[in-house]
Amino acid sequence: MSVTRIDGRTPNQLRPITFTRSWLNNAEGSVLVEFGNTRVLCVASFTPGVPRWLHGSGKGWVTSEYAMLPRATHTRSDRESVKGKLGGRTQEISRLVGRSLRSIVDMQALGENTIVIDCDVLQADGGTRTAAITGAYVALVDAIDWAKGKGLVAPHKTILTQSVSAVSVGIINGLPMLDLCYEEDVTAETDMNIVCTGDGNFVEVQGTAEGKPFDRTLLNGLLDLGTAGTAQLAALQAAALGK
Repeated sequence: MSVTRIDGRTPNQLRPITFTRSWLNNAEGSVLVEFGNTRVLCVASFTPGVPRWLHGSGKGWVTSEYAMLPRATHTRSDRESVKGKLGGRTQEISRLVGRSLRSIVDMQALGENTIVIDCDVLQADGGTRTAAITGAYVALVDAIDWAKGKGLVAPHKTILTQSVSAVSVGIINGLPMLDLCYEEDVTAETDMNIVCTGDGNFVEVQGTAEGKPFDRTLLNGLLDLGTAGTAQLAALQAAALGK
């Protein structure tokens, strides 16, 4: 028996995914990534020099900051800059995005340069962290290409060893599903975020049983679904960068 989700998708179907590159005029790399109704602006800023603890190492640094606009969700939330304190969720996602990007960057080839990726959620409908990682990679590629064009990085150096993308999966009514929207996410029995490189290796897996614990069979099903989803995302990233 076929299963139709609340937005009409099949269990193993991604939402419509789009990448709009060069969304900002002034940034070295920028992309508006859309996973259905989730929209995240990812901006890569290239700066010569590295943090003090990397001076003289010959290695570069890639990091990320994540934030949600006050009306990204149904009700307005206060800006964390006004509160004067970053929330735990914001810090955790910022670190996740940074780790994901660093996993595919050759820091020695980057040289003593820093790239900061700002991921700002304009509209949230589930999967904001996975959309941020997926879009940040595209912005990162454009920033590195810009730096090579300006002679700030040697054009012959291979700085990116792989692509990287991420997708959410979950169990709803006992069935594994791919790329959860918000209404699915809040009712999922198990919620998981999977980050993979373009060759299908795992960077990070975050999974929690919200209610009933899941067994190894369901875990394997979620991992298979997630890797298939990230493979599709890698192809979409490549197509967007080829334009």
